Amino acid sequence: MQSGLVELFAGVVGTDPLISGLVGGVVIAFMNLLGASLVFVWRDPSERALDAALGFAAGVMLAAAFTSLILPGIEEYSAGNPIPTLVGVALGALFLDRADVLVPHAHYLLTGRRRTDAANPSQSLPVDEARLTGVVLFILAITLHNMPEGLAVGVGFGAAGGDPARLGGALSLMLAIGIQNIPEGLAVSVAAINAGLDRRLYAAFAGVRAGVVEIPLAVLGAVAVTLVEPLLPYAMGFAAGAMLFVISDEIIPETHQHGYERVATLGLMVGVVVMLYLDISLAA
Repeated sequence: MQSGLVELFAGVVGTDPLISGLVGGVVIAFMNLLGASLVFVWRDPSERALDAALGFAAGVMLAAAFTSLILPGIEEYSAGNPIPTLVGVALGALFLDRADVLVPHAHYLLTGRRRTDAANPSQSLPVDEARLTGVVLFILAITLHNMPEGLAVGVGFGAAGGDPARLGGALSLMLAIGIQNIPEGLAVSVAAINAGLDRRLYAAFAGVRAGVVEIPLAVLGAVAVTLVEPLLPYAMGFAAGAMLFVISDEIIPETHQHGYERVATLGLMVGVVVMLYLDISLAA
């Protein structure tokens, strides 16, 4: 499976890291579009189903953060020195934490519940709260949460550096993030509807926009690590830290708010297993 898929990808796309990063960004964005478009055929998914799907997405991201980013960053690109990658993890988490202050209403907009640790809009935003429409907040929130995924894919292909022996790892990361983008894209569209964007076409468009932001970030990640190779372990750690922050701060808490914690946990375990299988079968 590994050699066949790697050869197919290399034959169609080539081994240039920048082109591969671009294609990887397009693939995961398309998967986000696919998930967002499910609202046209699955008009009213239950909270139980959404929690299970988001749990699956969290499991995939959790395993990918370690198997495709943190561990390779330490073992392959830092000669066993964990400091650069772990510094990147801390910076990625810090970036998402500070960026989340810019969208203090995102959690309330998506869930209808206010968090006690939410930022004070009058102190965090330079404009009046009344002027911030739900649409703008929605776009900012989802853009923030899709950034680590696109960056991770780009860093993965940049790390491969056109080496077919390493391309399998980048492909497994692309496929894993693409797969988890399907339930995530669906949840984005459903959240848009629940937030008052009652036209399903617009809700699907919001999901498309969430995926499109991943494409330039994938290219940026590939460019950064290709041009400045010493940044590679830091970049891999940064992408992983940002992904872990999103998992812990948003996805898992949301899947444990509706009484379906066990289903969400089982979904997470399935996601971890799927990602581990992909990593072993493609990157071995």
